[in-house]
Amino acid sequence: MTEKNAMRKKIRILVTMALLVTSFTGVAATSDLELLRRKINAEQMEPDVSVDKVKTLLETIRPDGTWPGIDYVDVSNTGFQHRIHLSNLLEMSLAYKKKGTRLKGDPKLKKAIYTSLSYWLANDFICENWWWNQIGTPNNLVSLLYIMDTDLTKEQIAKIMPMVGRAHLTASGARPSGDRIKIAGILAKVCLFNRDETQFNTVIKVIEGEIKFATGRGMQYDFSFHHREDKVNNTLSYGTGYADAFAEWAALVAGTKYQFSAGPLELLTDYYLDGICKQMVYGKYIDTGAKNRDISRADGNHGFGTSTLDNLLQASVYRKDELETIKKCREGEAVTAKTHATFFWLSEYFTLQRPNYFTSVRMYSNRDYNMEYPYNGEGLKNHHRGDGTNYISRTGNEYDDTAPVYDWQKIPGATIVQKPELPSEKEIQKRGITDFVGAATDGTHGVAVMDFRSPLDPLQAKKSWFFFEKEYVCLGTGITSESPYAVATTINQCLLSDDLLVRSNGQTAKPDKGNHEIKEVEWILNDGIAYITLLPATLNLSNKLEKGSWYNINHQSDSPREEVSKEIFKLWFDHGSKPNGATYQYMVVPGIKAEELNSQPERRILVLSNSTAIQAVRHLELNISELVFYQSGQVEISKGLTLGMEGPGLAVVQSDGSSFKAITVADPSRKLSRIHLTVNARIEKQGFNFKSVWNEAKGVSEIAIDLPKTFYAGKSVKVEL
Repeated sequence: MTEKNAMRKKIRILVTMALLVTSFTGVAATSDLELLRRKINAEQMEPDVSVDKVKTLLETIRPDGTWPGIDYVDVSNTGFQHRIHLSNLLEMSLAYKKKGTRLKGDPKLKKAIYTSLSYWLANDFICENWWWNQIGTPNNLVSLLYIMDTDLTKEQIAKIMPMVGRAHLTASGARPSGDRIKIAGILAKVCLFNRDETQFNTVIKVIEGEIKFATGRGMQYDFSFHHREDKVNNTLSYGTGYADAFAEWAALVAGTKYQFSAGPLELLTDYYLDGICKQMVYGKYIDTGAKNRDISRADGNHGFGTSTLDNLLQASVYRKDELETIKKCREGEAVTAKTHATFFWLSEYFTLQRPNYFTSVRMYSNRDYNMEYPYNGEGLKNHHRGDGTNYISRTGNEYDDTAPVYDWQKIPGATIVQKPELPSEKEIQKRGITDFVGAATDGTHGVAVMDFRSPLDPLQAKKSWFFFEKEYVCLGTGITSESPYAVATTINQCLLSDDLLVRSNGQTAKPDKGNHEIKEVEWILNDGIAYITLLPATLNLSNKLEKGSWYNINHQSDSPREEVSKEIFKLWFDHGSKPNGATYQYMVVPGIKAEELNSQPERRILVLSNSTAIQAVRHLELNISELVFYQSGQVEISKGLTLGMEGPGLAVVQSDGSSFKAITVADPSRKLSRIHLTVNARIEKQGFNFKSVWNEAKGVSEIAIDLPKTFYAGKSVKVEL
């Protein structure tokens, strides 16, 4: 063989090998594409079919493909019952295609599907709420594509495509937030349906790239979530949709050439566990304090499911044990909740979890807004739900479906002027007035503060909450109002329990149903939670049936209008009209029985100060002191042991009675680069973020602790001493 022929043969072999590699690569890519397509089809076929419901739909469908009871004219934000038409269409399609159903392949059912689909395609309904046009309707129609698939005609598919095509990456709703990732997910499913590998590959990279920290809309550096520029906490609404969408795709593409890299998977898992789950009661139930306009929806609080957890576990082994623990809790197994005290400094929201209870404080400052705007006629009485609200849960169901009968000027934890009626819903969303709002936490214990100025009423108050193990303390001072109406600080408003007891004037009794003004209150017990006064006080109690309706707080067209009634427990301080420096101090002890209250758990607590300069509490058994300095000052936290702070700030101090062991500090105002402390004990220690020097002349250690900056301003710093 000549050298020239040998070279030609070598070239032919190389070309053949290259073609084989290209062919195998193409087969692998096609296989992955088909695998994902089959997975999505299988997901769409999972729901159960109600044969009786589908038969009713068949009996009631009109010749033109519509159903009675649906308003096909109203396309407003509060209307758009057209979604029911699409839901009916999907229900029938599932019954027609799902194996094992009595109606599978039924020709009469197929005709009804075609008729109702033709009506939609002929009218192409557009809602005034963009969400339906770019997410809701496209998502339903994509589901229809996968369920019916080859049973749809080419003409039907051709007409559906422009409608699902409104979910695209340059759509108005595809801004960086919980909606962009949903729109990308819908588009990815369309690409798979069309077997468009090139565009699918582009979209899947967009989904992966959405998992990142944001300074505007999106996942925040503290693992809370902001859907809009108002900085309102949306973690358990839009923020869960954001996580759900990514986790769904993470599980779908796992093991394929499109699988996500470790970085986004781990960051999303961190967000899910340290953001979403830490804003939930036991990682299962939505904290009522974290709700926005969704509090006015009649959907109860039945707990989150496990689908997102399953998806994360399928996609990665990162933090597997923690994910599985949350899953067990959601499935009803008895697991011990992970103890934590967490402050989301970019959302002014504090949460605390103990094995037997969960509590939270929701606040706002001049850095953000108090509440979500009442979009689409929802959440019409949320004016005061950011005013230092303090919800407490042992079961996660204490506030279930109480919204329609609620007194919206007696929100747990909040100090509110009791006006004859609330202002217009257009006055709900307000920016805060003060900057001294925040919390300090060492991860287990913490203190939260709100230097409150109401943007709705001539009212101000200094409010703080001190969290320990079995109990927490609530202090208020400087409560001043120029309004002619009374001012109230509400301790709680929740479902009434049969165990209600009142201890006052040395007597324990079960009160009759009604309204009560009770003097010399020692404690009040409801649903296993004790509210203990730390000074002699008069409290107002209401324990009776309350009535209302969902439509009063939610003007969506399908919001129930019938009267609702619930027995409600309501407990509050009445500060009277035009209070000038009124105060309160009480302790909350969850998971306690009446006989245990005889041991006087309040003796574990010492209120060191409740003035407009300093609010401070010491736990005598834990040797933990928590302090709020509104200005420079010092506090003797135990005999002979004093801590001082130059300027305003927060501190959580662990001591052994005679010396300091650890100090945690934070700056609610977010103005300081460091906090300066003095302690009358010799501490000479240096660290990367602190310095302590003994001042012999003054007999104190002078401590300087550097504070976080930029996106971490407001976060706590702990120093071991």
